[in-house]
Amino acid sequence: MSEVRITAEPRTEFGKGGARRTRRAGKVPAVLYGHGTDPRHISLPTREFERALHTDAGANVLLSLSIDGGDELALPKSIQRDPVRGSIEHVDLILVRRGEKITVEVPVHVLGDVASGGLLDQQLTTLSVSADATKLPSGFEVSIAGLEIGGAVHAKEVELPSGTELVTDGDAVVVHILAAPTAEEMEADLDIAAAEEPTAAAEAAGEGDVVPDTGSGEGGPADASGDNAQPAADAEG
Repeated sequence: MSEVRITAEPRTEFGKGGARRTRRAGKVPAVLYGHGTDPRHISLPTREFERALHTDAGANVLLSLSIDGGDELALPKSIQRDPVRGSIEHVDLILVRRGEKITVEVPVHVLGDVASGGLLDQQLTTLSVSADATKLPSGFEVSIAGLEIGGAVHAKEVELPSGTELVTDGDAVVVHILAAPTAEEMEADLDIAAAEEPTAAAEAAGEGDVVPDTGSGEGGPADASGDNAQPAADAEG
């Protein structure tokens, strides 16, 4: 897995105003942390970081950061985007070391045509695996060629590169071939949905908007529920 070199700069401005000024300058506000170190507030050049995300490694791209005359290896842990424009608002980066095993989510790509009369049900779009931080797989291919209706591919059946260990439950279904619904079944489902719609609208009528607490306008270190990557032996860092 190749590294993408990016020059990062320390940030001294924080909060919503500071984050906006950083983005207007063509940079992405970021936080770098891990291995028991104090979080460091930095900025990354937006275009270079976007290009890094469009390499084969995708969101698991290994970054070689040049900061204050030193070099650090890091992986994106959480990427926050504007829900409308899709632009990057903030990035959490986690420090890694060469030879260190980390756990990441790797995308699953389905190959082949669905059997006649069948319908593809992809239950997992990623697999959680543990691998060397410098040798992370970019994706897994799952073929459905020859898979009949009712057939399935489980996580333990996906071929993994040498040195990569499956963390996802091996019995978890990745893809499943269902029987395609008949026209009569689809019409019946539409009738049921139409009958339930007034009830759903009435239940939602009294609900107010839930406004998230954006705090300082920055993301900061994500909690474990949003992890994209974390060291296998240093999950707290």
